[in-house]
Amino acid sequence: MANQPKKTVLVVDDEPRMVRFVKMNLDLEGYLTLEANNGFQALEKVRDHQPDLVLLDVEMPGMDGFETLRRIREVSDAAVIMLTVRSEEDDRIKGLDLGADDYITKPFSPRELSSRIRAVLRRLEQQGRPEDQIVTVDERLQVDLQRRQAIVNGERVSLRPTEYRLLYHLIQNAGWVVPHETLLTKVWGHEYINDHHLLRLYITYLRQKIEENPADPKYIFTERGLGYRFVNFEKNQNDA
Repeated sequence: MANQPKKTVLVVDDEPRMVRFVKMNLDLEGYLTLEANNGFQALEKVRDHQPDLVLLDVEMPGMDGFETLRRIREVSDAAVIMLTVRSEEDDRIKGLDLGADDYITKPFSPRELSSRIRAVLRRLEQQGRPEDQIVTVDERLQVDLQRRQAIVNGERVSLRPTEYRLLYHLIQNAGWVVPHETLLTKVWGHEYINDHHLLRLYITYLRQKIEENPADPKYIFTERGLGYRFVNFEKNQNDA
């Protein structure tokens, strides 16, 4: 562990006091900390330093956190935790939909922030970087784990980071029912263990991208009251 390189965290907030507060606590935790006061600076730091995680304020002048996140996702797979004074579900879903890994509402304690950062980084490390391979579900659907894309009828379909993580865990358990709570914990974190609405929303997104008829799914099945099950494509291939 002593030889393990330090994780780099970029703190993006237009309030200098907030940046100092977060940086001081992250330094104490042993992270390498970068700073940015607006979205444009954040993009430069992301391109130049490739941080492991970005703490991104939502309400910034000029370019807000949502637009900054959208642009970050064009150049980086770094983990992103959104910081906001608002806790409305629509804002939270919007951030997650754009590729955020978590959402934390101001004011927050140093302990809570540290816990969220560790949880997000741990989830990404457990998932790891997939090998360069393509999973063949059937002649219609393939999943490129390296590029994080679905291939539907030979056409590549981009997946947003949250969509990919959800599909990844479903495929990893193909043929088995994965409980709601397990998917919510694996994809979003333990804090979202009861947010079944969020899970249903992203299942809908995935079905719209990979199913021939989302209303009559052939890949992602709903097991009412339990969870979701991805088609057992390995069994189908073995039977063939």
